[in-house]
Amino acid sequence: MESRVKLFGHPVHPMLIVFPLGLLATSVLFDTLYSMMRKPVLAIASFYMTVSGVVGGLAAAIFGLIDWMGLPRRSRASRIGAMHGAGNILIVVLFAISAWLRSDEDNFEPSFPARLLSFTGSALALVTAWLGGELVYRLGVAVDPGANLDAPNSLTHSTDRITVR
Repeated sequence: MESRVKLFGHPVHPMLIVFPLGLLATSVLFDTLYSMMRKPVLAIASFYMTVSGVVGGLAAAIFGLIDWMGLPRRSRASRIGAMHGAGNILIVVLFAISAWLRSDEDNFEPSFPARLLSFTGSALALVTAWLGGELVYRLGVAVDPGANLDAPNSLTHSTDRITVR
């Protein structure tokens, strides 16, 4: 199944997911470093990474939903996609609550509940990332039907730069 929204021949959803994954994972790393070193700049950076990751996760979710709606109902891909999407929304909610809990603290210091939410969200992200991999690598979701080891360049063989199906 080909992705429903493409930019320069490539699906938009996979392009966007790297930002929230990276930002949210790094925010957990900065929380861990803050817990060990007690440097306020680490807590501040973690807060802003969390907020940015939540915004990026919502943007990626929009394009993921559009692609999911194009899957045949009652298919394994649709079921896995639903679990992938619901899990990722839960991750965004966990991190959003974590950011909200920090917003009242001096220097955005993460409380135990705020850290617990973000660590839980990170653990869940490992599961939902695997589900996303299952969709693409096992079930071929968002893979161009002409994909092969010698396929032509998507920039030179695409007539549309932005494709919405």
